[in-house]
Amino acid sequence: MLKVLICDDSAMMRRVLKQIIEEDPDLEVAGIARDGDDAVQKARDLQPDVVTMDINMPGMDGITAMQYIVDENIAPVLMVSSLTQEGAEATFEALALGAFDYVGKPGGTVSMDMASVALEITSKLKAACGKGTKTRLSRKTRTARKKPARPAKRVKARVSARKTRSVSFRAVAIGISTGGPKTIFDVLPYLPEDLNAAIFLTQHMPPSFTRTFAQRINKNCAMKCVEAEAGATVEPGVIYLARGGMHLCLRKNISGKIIIRTPKKPETQFIPGVNVMMESVSSVFGADTIGVEMTGMGNDGAAGMVEIKENGGVTIAESEETSIVFGMPKEAIATGCVDTVVPSYEIADEIIAAVG
Repeated sequence: MLKVLICDDSAMMRRVLKQIIEEDPDLEVAGIARDGDDAVQKARDLQPDVVTMDINMPGMDGITAMQYIVDENIAPVLMVSSLTQEGAEATFEALALGAFDYVGKPGGTVSMDMASVALEITSKLKAACGKGTKTRLSRKTRTARKKPARPAKRVKARVSARKTRSVSFRAVAIGISTGGPKTIFDVLPYLPEDLNAAIFLTQHMPPSFTRTFAQRINKNCAMKCVEAEAGATVEPGVIYLARGGMHLCLRKNISGKIIIRTPKKPETQFIPGVNVMMESVSSVFGADTIGVEMTGMGNDGAAGMVEIKENGGVTIAESEETSIVFGMPKEAIATGCVDTVVPSYEIADEIIAAVG
């Protein structure tokens, strides 16, 4: 049984979370805390396997409490945040400072609809307790705190002289999930602004979070980052982030321009979906597609990576060494379609080499 410490200043939310956790046979509630100070002390005393942490609380807030718990290497922390822009900004700050992942309260700060995210909560609590997770989180947190706010511009990418392309630039299709909002910054800031490729990024994330995420990426990268907008023309040197609640797809019009589509179907487990994005990108760019599968639970993207490889593209997967959750990359690797397996901090160099 995995021991969970719950921290929330709302009595109702504590009851709801306790009920969700106790209904899972693999989890048990080790204790309940009412604020950040209480959470830190109980984490030290109870030594839980994982902690759920509200963000906005009186006294010591959830982000500060999370830092104490992570820095003391007690347990991974799953943030429980409101699905607002303010909640998104606080959540990304928590992730940058060492939180394992987050779950959004579907009904606001005090949510009456937590049952709709019960499976997400229990799945992420179990994933947080995976072998080596605390070590990888600790390593990433230490590394993140040493990095400059804006990494130095790297060597310019070479423009390929191939004349058989249907378009004049390549496509990089990146799929990522749990651990992604932190890990992606091991990659995107190290791509040059003149990279002769368009980046298509699908991160499993709710609709209210993707705008803030795109802004954070744009602020910290040489390449421009935007939320994918239906009807926009794809250009090299731009990172297109899939909008929450919509798939990121492409089509080529009669003049040869590549246009973004943002359908809500097919209905997949995650919307946006990695497989849907990768398969669409590969159908347009063919052998000029570079697929990248990174940290996350489940297998979304494995089929897309297979299609990219079958169409003559290049495939890269993040290694277990740096994956917060070695699920999505592992499943892609298991298909036999992956060309290169490297830690997150080497992926940018692999992309630059593949773009050529």
